Amino acid sequence: MAIEKIFVQEGIKRAEIEEYLRKKFEKGGYSHSKIERTPLGTRIIVYAHKPGLVIGKSGKKIDELAEEIRKKFGFENPLIDVKEVENPFLDAAIVAKRVARALERGINYKKVCNYYVSKVMEAGAIGVSIRVSGKLAGKERSRSQKFKAGFIAHSGEYAESLVDKAQAQAMLKPGIVGIEVRIMKEAPKEFEFEKKV
Repeated sequence: MAIEKIFVQEGIKRAEIEEYLRKKFEKGGYSHSKIERTPLGTRIIVYAHKPGLVIGKSGKKIDELAEEIRKKFGFENPLIDVKEVENPFLDAAIVAKRVARALERGINYKKVCNYYVSKVMEAGAIGVSIRVSGKLAGKERSRSQKFKAGFIAHSGEYAESLVDKAQAQAMLKPGIVGIEVRIMKEAPKEFEFEKKV
């Protein structure tokens, strides 16, 4: 098999696991996961805001999850590790999901986005941008609106290494609304700010 096909298959498998874990641990404030190959097996690190809901009583859920992943995705000896996301307002995936849930409850999108922009900045981010796209506020035509504060790199190395990005979807009566969140947690070392943003 060509090496390109192996990479594509690995990418598909990672995306499927990500989707599976996101649905399974939505109530536990699931953020994202990392998959690492080790000599003992495959190590899957799950990042969540409420790790207690992921682990379960005396680690029972972890054993069940390892068995499910082994059967469903064909991993030999999967090792599950759960890590806590200390500040959910500095995690783009958690913020995007919270914005989506608030929109589904019928709260005005401007109010929701401005609230989360201010909360992310209070948590110590350098910059944040929340973009919502779709049929907003009962309008016939879809449109896109962006809410931002501070400084965010949009291209280059800083955009790749320092910006946390995530997307979520809100299912509303007029249709699906897409949410994209970008959070820049720290400034590049060579940047100097005259005053705090």
